[in-house]
Amino acid sequence: MRKLKRGRKLSREKDQRKALLKSLAAALILGEKIKTTEAKAKEMSSFVEKQITRAKINDLHSRRILAKFFTGDVVKKMMNEIGPRYKERKGGYTRIIKLGQNKSNAAKMAFIELVK
Repeated sequence: MRKLKRGRKLSREKDQRKALLKSLAAALILGEKIKTTEAKAKEMSSFVEKQITRAKINDLHSRRILAKFFTGDVVKKMMNEIGPRYKERKGGYTRIIKLGQNKSNAAKMAFIELVK
């Protein structure tokens, strides 16, 4: 039986899943807190934490790699505000707060936020 190696499919094709993670991550970085489903929050958490670790390095190479994923204003905020904020922290930049089920479709909802 074929088993998943890692990650969630989120009922999407690969390119749609990648675009979803990018847009959710950009919204999280700009707003620093968003409400989404629990599965999306858990999947996005590892993606965002890797990008924040990249932003902590704060050199041209890191900026160019982040520019592949995000727009200019998101990259600027990551390099100028978020990277220096977590300079001394080893990891665990995000927090997921579970909210319970959505009334309309019974999806498990959660807040994901950047730790202060």
